[in-house]
Amino acid sequence: MKHFIDISDFNRKQLDAIIKKAKQLKKNPNKVSNKCHHKTLGMIFQKESTRTRVSFNVGFSKMGGNCIELNTSSIGFGERESHEDVLRALSQYIDVLMIRNDDHNILKNLSALNLIPIINGLSDYSHPCQILSDLLTITEKLGEIQNHKICWIGDYNNVLRSLIELQYIYNFKLNIVLPKEIVRKNKMKIIKNNNLSITSIIQDGVKSAHCVMTDAWISMGESSSKKRYFKNYQVNSDVMKNANRDAIFMHCLPAHRNEEVSSELLDSNHSVVWEQAQNRMFVQQAIILELLS
Repeated sequence: MKHFIDISDFNRKQLDAIIKKAKQLKKNPNKVSNKCHHKTLGMIFQKESTRTRVSFNVGFSKMGGNCIELNTSSIGFGERESHEDVLRALSQYIDVLMIRNDDHNILKNLSALNLIPIINGLSDYSHPCQILSDLLTITEKLGEIQNHKICWIGDYNNVLRSLIELQYIYNFKLNIVLPKEIVRKNKMKIIKNNNLSITSIIQDGVKSAHCVMTDAWISMGESSSKKRYFKNYQVNSDVMKNANRDAIFMHCLPAHRNEEVSSELLDSNHSVVWEQAQNRMFVQQAIILELLS
């Protein structure tokens, strides 16, 4: 039984195969119009969602499948019944399950049961679908990621953890820009290598970068008091002047305009955030086909 829980669960050959399939799906979407005929995707959301909800639903429907969204309170997920028993029941009806939640351990435990393929649509620990979609976007815009410098500016969060896992596999140059307070809290969790560096100086991290990435300063459910650490870490046109002349800007969205990113940059020619969002669908289609193969 195969699952898609973390980037680190895969090797480069496997990830390359998913990206290759995603490119094929994007180029010839009609070729897979019946690949999931008579298949059902279940989706459990314990966190708010726009792109994950719509991209999975539309993407699976375009492959001829049916989607069912399961409200956690309505099905009593982990309350009326244990998470495990709910999964045992769902496995009698559906073919693959996407979960977006606040507890990564639940995803790990449920995938260990090997009842149906499980996809991590986002957890408190990681966001592998997002980062694999980012990899597709970077390869489309810049070419092979290992030939380019990527800069992350923001928090040490689930998206960054998946990005670091990707860096360990592809060994591209990754500059991580974090406020000193965030570095102190997390320095033991980030294993450095020759191509991964951490700084609190935004200009140093962005210097000559081909791709600059950021995310909301505060993740869903976190205290807003954390924002005080980030007041000097907005990504804007002045910051991008330190990057490569043709650098792209990426944001996994939703964006808080004029907080972590200026509106001017978000809407500029450097920004590829809407194509980045679109690529979620193609990558997730490729993941589903791989899990159901």
